[in-house]
Amino acid sequence: MLEKPLPEPSDSSRPFWDACRRHELRIQRCVQCGTLHHYPKIHCPEDGCDRFDWALMSGKGTVYSFVVSHRAFHPAFKPGLPYVVAVIELAEGPRLMSNVIGIDPDDVHIGMAVNVTFEDVNDEISLPKFLPAESVRGSAGARGRP
Repeated sequence: MLEKPLPEPSDSSRPFWDACRRHELRIQRCVQCGTLHHYPKIHCPEDGCDRFDWALMSGKGTVYSFVVSHRAFHPAFKPGLPYVVAVIELAEGPRLMSNVIGIDPDDVHIGMAVNVTFEDVNDEISLPKFLPAESVRGSAGARGRP
């Protein structure tokens, strides 16, 4: 069985992936101007500052854009076809690319409310993915447990 390629955390993205491993969605925030950034940067594009903290997000968002993939870009993704690759706009503003899961791909739509969940791939990597908000029971929040 082929394994899917996984993210390779860099120095600037490691805090994001460490938080995901704890089932927390944290986004880089400039300590000088407060702007949230995703994907993590070395310098703030707003003011050039190189100091950041990691803000805990609510885990709530909406589908900003998406595509349904019917062809696997890598053989290990073939068993999961079709799947949704989406740009999720978090309630706090930043956008990130992920998957919408737990729903028929034909039912995904722009503006759909979603909540984060995490797929524990191995001991090092947990991937943030998104479930339709109506399918999440209780208050999943940033920990994303349905």
